[in-house]
Amino acid sequence: MLGKEHPDYASSLHSLAILYSDKGDYTKAEPLFLEAKNIRAKVLGKEHPSYTTSLNNLAGIYLKKGDYTKAEPLYLEAKDIRAKVLGKEHPAYAWSLEYLATLYRDKGDYTKAEPLYLEAKGIMAKVLGKEHPNYAWGLYNLASLYSDKGDYTKAEPLFLEAKDIRVKVLGKEHPTYAWNLGDLSFLYQVTLRIPEARQTWLELNPLIQRLINQSATYSSENQMDAYVRTFDGHINKCFSFAQAHPSPEILRTAYDNALFFNGYLLENARSLARAYDHAGPAARDTFERWQGCLRRLAGEYTKPIAERRFVAETEAEAEVYEKALTRNLAAFGETRKQPHWNDVCDRLNADEAAVEFVRYPFFNPKRTDSVIYAAFILKPGWDSPRMVTLFEEKSIRFDGDAAQHSNELYAARGVKPLLQGNNKHTIDLYRLIWEPLQTHLKGTKKVYFATSGQLAQLNMGAIPIGKGKVLADRYTLAQLGSTRQLIKPRAFSTQNQTALLFGGIRYEADTAAIAQANTSLGHAIASRGLLDIADTDSTLKKDKWDYLPGTENEVNAIEKILLTGGLEPRTGRSYAATEEAFKAIGSAGQASPRVLHVATHGFFFPEVKDGQYDANEPVFKTSDNPLIRSGLILSGGNHAWQTGRPIRPGMEDGILTAYEISQMNLSNTELVVLSACETGLGDIQGNEGVYGLQRAFKIAGAKYLIMSLWQVPDRQTSLLMTAFYKKWLVEKLPVPEAFRAAQNELRDAGLDPYQWAGFVLVE
Repeated sequence: MLGKEHPDYASSLHSLAILYSDKGDYTKAEPLFLEAKNIRAKVLGKEHPSYTTSLNNLAGIYLKKGDYTKAEPLYLEAKDIRAKVLGKEHPAYAWSLEYLATLYRDKGDYTKAEPLYLEAKGIMAKVLGKEHPNYAWGLYNLASLYSDKGDYTKAEPLFLEAKDIRVKVLGKEHPTYAWNLGDLSFLYQVTLRIPEARQTWLELNPLIQRLINQSATYSSENQMDAYVRTFDGHINKCFSFAQAHPSPEILRTAYDNALFFNGYLLENARSLARAYDHAGPAARDTFERWQGCLRRLAGEYTKPIAERRFVAETEAEAEVYEKALTRNLAAFGETRKQPHWNDVCDRLNADEAAVEFVRYPFFNPKRTDSVIYAAFILKPGWDSPRMVTLFEEKSIRFDGDAAQHSNELYAARGVKPLLQGNNKHTIDLYRLIWEPLQTHLKGTKKVYFATSGQLAQLNMGAIPIGKGKVLADRYTLAQLGSTRQLIKPRAFSTQNQTALLFGGIRYEADTAAIAQANTSLGHAIASRGLLDIADTDSTLKKDKWDYLPGTENEVNAIEKILLTGGLEPRTGRSYAATEEAFKAIGSAGQASPRVLHVATHGFFFPEVKDGQYDANEPVFKTSDNPLIRSGLILSGGNHAWQTGRPIRPGMEDGILTAYEISQMNLSNTELVVLSACETGLGDIQGNEGVYGLQRAFKIAGAKYLIMSLWQVPDRQTSLLMTAFYKKWLVEKLPVPEAFRAAQNELRDAGLDPYQWAGFVLVE
């Protein structure tokens, strides 16, 4: 054992910090860099090269976070040490100049930055030569300075020279080549050379997708989340360029970007988990060997071509494993295949259209203060998508409580709709969102659509279009997570005829009754990294959840309909509706039920801004992870809600978070119904959409999800649910048609829209 004050331990910390930093996870990287720096200062001394490396990398974290006050003295200290120990013609000293110059450039102090960049470039050329990757960095950074200053005449030749060196020495699959292309595209746009900008975009987009896919094969979901976020600017600039300079080629690549990035992490998590979980021992071994090859390649690709070792051999080995996986695991093959606009187009019938909504800060070519909503439209036979700019985000206004600021605690499934208020507002929604699309939707009867941003809070079908009509009267609407889903629809076996219903749940503590219910499960509960709130929260919460009498009647009525429809229902009522029973679903080799209906309280807490919460608040209110800030309440949940502890040690606490649901296996479940208040809410995070219960059930593998966007009265909820199941199982309508018919039934009965339009169906 080396101990925590050994240089090798510091090196391990440093390497891990670099990994997090490269993925954009600066929160995890900073303390590791700090610890490594302190160990090196103590053990190696402050004039050791490793100590200066720690200084620079820690300063780099602060620079990326915009904390110039912390970054500058670290860069200066490293520069002075290197000048003293290594001399001013050493490459390491040149890098210190580069780092310090970049800090001044980011601060807008170009007068200080330029001479430092020039000095560093001169050292690199003299010591390393003009075909070295570090010299390319010197050119690139100096070009970026001139570009920031608006001196594009000086910037362009430097960008081009850096690009040529990188192609020759590193190859076109290197991330720095992608960055070069992005900067050149900006330069071409700002100098009004649109054809050159277009060609650069067409090369850049597929390259970035390949880089992300490569990283996804060996990175955790959290690492991928941070890594994908580093490309947010690229996505937004691509959509902005398509808006400003539409052409068939650019519209195709922009729509491909939407297909690729919209819910990328969600789809990646679902597909890889599906492939790995269903694989046998041999396939799992192949999968792990393939990941090992890609990890080695990722390290080699960062080196100059001349210094790489066994790349061709490792690439060949990885290809063998990948082909075997693609051949033997259908789900894995889906993960590796990049979707394209024409794949979606080929799936549409003559009277159908696909609409992919996107939201992006507008760049022209520099970033503006506008956030734009637009739609990509596809119809059969088109040679490219159409793009329609819709509105600025500030044009959307919700009356009453917007979804992100809705009540945090619900005593019942209760009162205020999201879209209440005068008709002018809701008709404006049609004018803003759908009226601009009408020219392209002539002759269309069915529209597949995927939302983005604040549009996820709307029931599109309920938007009035005038004269007592709503949008669902004009089109058959099918809401998807992404129109990418049209490429390969999921099929479910009709042999699975089981159903599980939760309702009439008792939320107060009854140790004996709950313990007896858990004993009757008869097998161990699978726990794949599930979170136990009791382990992390010992605070008090004085509110409690009230019994919902309507949910027991709802479950009783639905149980009879399921029996009539040929299904085999089981129920979790009263104290038997435990968290243990819920987590047993799909575990221990058992297939999940075809139908999972949950009638209970749901909760969602919005993201807390830095420094604006009490340290004693419970974890499910303050967690950084939005999947922990949303969930469902099951039997006995009041005890943990009030005390922060389960009823008895070793038992679950009755607070089922979305995070816990996301770890379950619901791959055999065709339909999940969340008959609870505001179960459709969650944090809206860029291209990944809503982080909450709906995301959790999608990751778990469910096909259809019925959920609520606002609080719907208890009685009307039960009416809608029983009507839906009759339409689906007795009248044999497909799930989407049955859901629309049920909502129309309540609407025709004279119910106000907020009493039936709060529920949406998402595939």
